[in-house]
Amino acid sequence: MKELNGSQMISEALKEEGVKVVFGYPGGAALNIFDETYKQKYFTHILTRHEQAAVHAADGYARASGEVGVAFVTSGPGFTNAVTGLATAYSDSIPLVLISGQVATSLIGTDAFQEIDAVGISRSCVKHNYLVKDIDELPRILKEAFYIARTGRPGPVHIDIPKDITAKTAKFEYPKEINMPTYKPTYKGNAKQIKKATETINACSRPLLYIGGGAIASGASEILRKFAKKTKIPAISTLMGLGVLSKDDELNLGMAGMHGSYAANMAISEADLIIALGARFDDRITGKLDEFARSAKIIHVDIDPSSISKIVNAHFPIVGDLKGVLEEMCERIEIKGDKFAPWREVLNRYNDLYPLKFQDSDQILKPQWVVQKTAQIAGDEAIISTDVGQHQMWVAQFYPFKNPRQLITSGGQGTMGYGLPAAIGAKWAMSDKPVINFTGDGSILMNIQELIVSAIGKKPVVNIILNNNFLGMVRQWQTFFYEERYSQTDLSFQPDFVKLAESLGGIGFRVKTKDEFENALKQALKSEKPSLIDVVVDRFENVLPMVPAGAAIYNMILDDKGQR
Repeated sequence: MKELNGSQMISEALKEEGVKVVFGYPGGAALNIFDETYKQKYFTHILTRHEQAAVHAADGYARASGEVGVAFVTSGPGFTNAVTGLATAYSDSIPLVLISGQVATSLIGTDAFQEIDAVGISRSCVKHNYLVKDIDELPRILKEAFYIARTGRPGPVHIDIPKDITAKTAKFEYPKEINMPTYKPTYKGNAKQIKKATETINACSRPLLYIGGGAIASGASEILRKFAKKTKIPAISTLMGLGVLSKDDELNLGMAGMHGSYAANMAISEADLIIALGARFDDRITGKLDEFARSAKIIHVDIDPSSISKIVNAHFPIVGDLKGVLEEMCERIEIKGDKFAPWREVLNRYNDLYPLKFQDSDQILKPQWVVQKTAQIAGDEAIISTDVGQHQMWVAQFYPFKNPRQLITSGGQGTMGYGLPAAIGAKWAMSDKPVINFTGDGSILMNIQELIVSAIGKKPVVNIILNNNFLGMVRQWQTFFYEERYSQTDLSFQPDFVKLAESLGGIGFRVKTKDEFENALKQALKSEKPSLIDVVVDRFENVLPMVPAGAAIYNMILDDKGQR
């Protein structure tokens, strides 16, 4: 066994775990870690310009690649800046390992410089966390952290390491296996429950596949497509599940929920069986709970038992890995004829009645047109990240996602400032694919400094700002529900985004017409520099349909006058 110090143990562990890229920001308590990072040759470290961005970049890397993302930060404010990134990853079940420096063990509890109870702070927004007090425990803790992050329902794991532990030496032997008696994810679904579920599907007449982000996390997209094709059951998706079924799949009704399609929301409301696959029935999908899917029985498949019947009671709960469960269900199920054709016809009529649409214009750019045109120019392989707000929902509605892991967005937390650093992480993971970040004029300013990271790393990402001089989604709520009192949402005073892009090592464009946008996007996609395309769009364009907060999922606002 080798004799290593704590910092060397971290590098060796990352080598064993196959980590190629780490994002981070140094500081006093983490100096030993970063000194070893300088010496080692196992992974590339990307210096972000903010700790929040470091974790978002690791998150984007994980979502695009399916691997565990890794970030390093220091103690105190270095760690507290990273908490938003942890919470974002935790809400969306993204596998991360965050390693933070901490003051020396002798100083813990003394209010030392940059001391903070990092473990206490992170407890509510990580899957698990550790404070390392003994150098001999560090190899096991590192192994456990990666194991916990990637197994079961994935999630972020935090390791807080005091500075003296990173300098102490001990014998290093990295564990080959992990045995945690208190952590045993269930992968194989209960055979009796699977049998009951398939029998129920055979007996129903209006079934609906409800696809969540767990389908992507489990690698179940291919078998889910096979299951849908075999059964011919129509499907809806959460924001996190977009791309599992191709946008052009005839069974795909699109995203459901607050800004879901009319057909998708009506399908929920009229189904007699909902087959929830790696989804958690969050409030953005359910709307008013006692009005949600009143006629439907629920089959709920999830690897996390705490998610089942947490919000909506499951008549047929199946705990297990979604990919394995679907493989068993696909083998068992036999649908006679095309028995669900009448049900699909009903849903197709709903789609014909109120399709996702917008009123195009040659006088002012419509954001939906920008999203659609981007897809035409960028091609099917482009990876799309978003910030949060109206632009996020327009992307969800109008971008034709064809593959899983193609959309990288903050779902559960709705984190502004996420898109650009996440796009950088995705570009490091998938450097051969174009990476485009849709953002708003509010969101982009929260982490715009990270454009310089993209420039220095020569991993260009394209940022499309749908600029309406508003905090658009909040403004929309103020229009519909607050009598047009636009309190603190007017962003009319703005920086020159073209000059700002250039000052950060990128290129900038400001466009007002369709031709200008097409030319700018084509130039940006060819450039070796990161770019900002400042797109002037209709200020008062709304995201429709819209389910008001607390309303039933079928009670949608369908036009700009608030008609339902």
